[in-house]
Amino acid sequence: MERNSGSRQPSTQDGTAIAVVGPGAIGTTVAGALHEAGRTPLLCGRTARERLELRDAEGVVTVPGPVRTDPAGIGAPAGLVFLAVKATQLDAAAPWLTALCRPGTVVCVLQNGVEQEAAVAPLAPGSRVLPSIVWFPAQAQQDGSVLLRGEARLTLPDTPAARLVCDALHGTRCAVDLAADFTSAAWRKLLQNAAAGLMALTGRRAGVFARADIARLAVDYLRECLEVARAEGAVLDDGVPREILELFRSFPADLGTSILADREAGRPLEWDIRNGVVARLGRAHGIPTPISDVVVPLLAATSEGPG
Repeated sequence: MERNSGSRQPSTQDGTAIAVVGPGAIGTTVAGALHEAGRTPLLCGRTARERLELRDAEGVVTVPGPVRTDPAGIGAPAGLVFLAVKATQLDAAAPWLTALCRPGTVVCVLQNGVEQEAAVAPLAPGSRVLPSIVWFPAQAQQDGSVLLRGEARLTLPDTPAARLVCDALHGTRCAVDLAADFTSAAWRKLLQNAAAGLMALTGRRAGVFARADIARLAVDYLRECLEVARAEGAVLDDGVPREILELFRSFPADLGTSILADREAGRPLEWDIRNGVVARLGRAHGIPTPISDVVVPLLAATSEGPG
């Protein structure tokens, strides 16, 4: 069954223009949620497409395009930009931010990691850069559509800029949580992303965590990451590593992750923001990270070669 509001109103309820930069799995999910609510965003990316398709167990949402590919063709800035490109694609996305942003534009960064503001702010001077935590079980399909395998949710810091995102996504399939302690929430997700790096190294999906040896390695690695997170101000208890392992074990065995999808497609990996950050900040705090010191070079070499 197709669900399509047919509306073309790229704005929030108060008239703020919205753009989505990077219509991959995450960007398509956000665009689909907005379109269903009659707030179809401007779509910006590197590949021209006439439409986006978001699929779930109940049917398909078709988001009308086109996907714009030339930042020079943007006639007016946006008040809200969802930046859904990966960290490895930030430089390529910079012209879009130049074209879309004005002083006061809110740039909601839909990326992994705990360094979103530092990475994006220089590319959008004068804008309000809003980090987020993305909880989307969304996967790009070979036909170009995106399959959403569960509920979509964002966690944002409880700041004035977040209110615009809440307004834009109000009443949509994408829930928004505001976190008073965003640092702790972001680091908890970072730990989950770091452990997912083991999937990229083994070439296996979530079922790999059913192995006792991988489970032990994952918990030891997460304990190492936890020490660094606490040094950065995160308030996380000793049970978090085991909780994250059990979360992976609760997933369907064939559920992948974006870093594994990138490895399978031969694309650069987000190894630095997901795994390298633990080793880097560990050194800054004088915390030994022996597992990171093995995992990170392997991921880097998997991503960048040579050979």
